[in-house]
Amino acid sequence: MEFLSDTVVLSRMQFALTAIFHMLWPVLSTGMAIYLVIVEGVWLKTRNPDYYYHARFWSKLYLLNFGVGVATGIPMEFQFGTNWAPFSEAVGNFFGSVIGFEASWAFMLEAAFLGIMVFGWERVHPIIHFISTILVATGANLSTLWILTASSWMQTPTGGEMVNGKFIVHDYFQAIFNPFMAVSVSHMFIATLETSLFVIGGISAWYILNNRQSAFFSKAFKIALAAAIAVAPLQIYIGHLSAEQVYYYQPSKLAAMEAQWDTIPGGQSANWSIVALPNEKAEKNDWEIAIPNGLGYILELKQKLSAPVRGLKEWKPEDRPHLVGLIYYSFRIMVGIGFLLAGLMLWSTLQWLRGKLSPENIAQQRWLMRAWIFAAPLGYIAVDSGWIVRCVGRQPWTVYGLLRTADSASHVPATNVLVSLIGFAVTYSILFIGYLYFGSRIIRRGPRLDLPMPGMETKPAVETTPGQFVPDERPVEAQQ
Repeated sequence: MEFLSDTVVLSRMQFALTAIFHMLWPVLSTGMAIYLVIVEGVWLKTRNPDYYYHARFWSKLYLLNFGVGVATGIPMEFQFGTNWAPFSEAVGNFFGSVIGFEASWAFMLEAAFLGIMVFGWERVHPIIHFISTILVATGANLSTLWILTASSWMQTPTGGEMVNGKFIVHDYFQAIFNPFMAVSVSHMFIATLETSLFVIGGISAWYILNNRQSAFFSKAFKIALAAAIAVAPLQIYIGHLSAEQVYYYQPSKLAAMEAQWDTIPGGQSANWSIVALPNEKAEKNDWEIAIPNGLGYILELKQKLSAPVRGLKEWKPEDRPHLVGLIYYSFRIMVGIGFLLAGLMLWSTLQWLRGKLSPENIAQQRWLMRAWIFAAPLGYIAVDSGWIVRCVGRQPWTVYGLLRTADSASHVPATNVLVSLIGFAVTYSILFIGYLYFGSRIIRRGPRLDLPMPGMETKPAVETTPGQFVPDERPVEAQQ
């Protein structure tokens, strides 16, 4: 239990807890905001009331998600001053600016128009409301841009140099458009969209499986599936590009991702390990199952037979990542989920082409609906696993090659950090339970089909089952 007296380790644990938990919420809000733009745009184009009610229903979950995201995001940023003050002092010239851009350009834009999007349906013109929804989605996704820009710069710092312990920026554009930036932003953007699509599809599948407004939710399911047809394979390709970048810019991280201890010299192609049991003390894998020559071909090296693949032993123990098992399996979990979601998309597409997803037949696809329900949380697991690989694999550096983690932590008593770590764990557990309660309550109640539509006369609705409304088709005299 030596880590309980180590300020750096406890600060890392606290930041890991707050970051992993916070990441759950913007992942959904950024992707779902785009979905809300789509369904509201379709409603304005077709005036089909189903799409209006979809926009109203999913915006409730969006608002709940946004609230928890704000509550968990602000404390995480405060840690740069409380737990990581030397880091902020050293790289604040650039890192602080980018985080400021995220707050002023992205968060403020999203927050400013969120009220109109959620509560302005009957108060503003439909076009003004649609513009507000677009701006909310823009703000949410600008957050992805700036946060990933800052994180990418920590992975491949460019645009300046360290002078007397501080990073001096010479070229802001070079720092912003660092080597990791474009692929990292794309990878995260597609990850948030894919996660949101499978959450929306999974919730819709739950309604369909339980014979609750199957025709209504089949529309949401098909929108999610149609988008997933493009998104799921694209994410696999962008992930491949990201792995290639790691090979060229962070070979020690790649070695940890593959539990590669010994360097494979030029003239040989490295094996690809499927599963293994890394042993850091012995600097070897106690056992593994590997595909001969697989890694070189996966990376598509331009010189497969002459480019070496460096092993962890190439670096001194203090200069290479630790927790190799965590990095190794987090990477495989992320990749495995990516292929699993792509496989589910392919299965669903085949059923769609066979006419099995029509409103009349979709409720009969029970195993397919169960698979989508099972897949709903997998995107979250993949995203958090990817961030574990990204951040733990960067160690022992906070800014790769420039600033060590040990030199980035604030010099505060370990007991102080331990108390705040426990406080965060308890508070976030309560928040998570509250989110599950209110989220499940929204889902159980279902969409309100009795809400008036702006600029259109609607039929009154009756409640057929608790929380389920359908238009009242009775004569006017009977309704009265």
